[in-house]
Amino acid sequence: MTATKNILLVGVGGQGTITASKILSNGLVAHGYDVKMAEIHGMSQRGGAVVSQVRYGEKVHSPVIDEGEADIIIAFEMMEALRWLGHLKPEGKIVINNYKLPSVRINSGIDTYPRNVLERIRDKVHTTVIDASDMAEKLGNRKTMNVVLLGALIKSMALEDLPWENIIRDNVKEKFIDINIQALKAGMTAV
Repeated sequence: MTATKNILLVGVGGQGTITASKILSNGLVAHGYDVKMAEIHGMSQRGGAVVSQVRYGEKVHSPVIDEGEADIIIAFEMMEALRWLGHLKPEGKIVINNYKLPSVRINSGIDTYPRNVLERIRDKVHTTVIDASDMAEKLGNRKTMNVVLLGALIKSMALEDLPWENIIRDNVKEKFIDINIQALKAGMTAV
């Protein structure tokens, strides 16, 4: 077993952030890790922020990841990466989907989308940017973008030794298993 690891998955409602965190958590639990997960839904049906915190290790006491404690952030949307950057450890990693999905407040003109998001993040931390949405679309189902990002997370956290294809089979509807396995592999090769 390992010391407790902290993973933050951030995105916008409808991107599959929570589904990815549940697949991750179920897989880790099934292979002997103590796992705690917490979710925050910010009007997720309307494009609000969605955050999932996953902590795993030998013994985990709380699902909450405080500022400066995340080993990795997986950002399904660029602005959410910037918003949650303060939760990353100084030596932590961030994997960002190269995708903009303006919030309701931005679309209504209340706020503006931040400028130079990727450059601002790259100046501060080790950053990997992938086009997970485009990769999923090329596979034939844009909705598998979350599993592409899950694959990138698995590779980034050196969790490849777990039987992820079986974990996908156990956590995805039968008709979507094959495409999700393809998405997982695509994400693992993208980082």
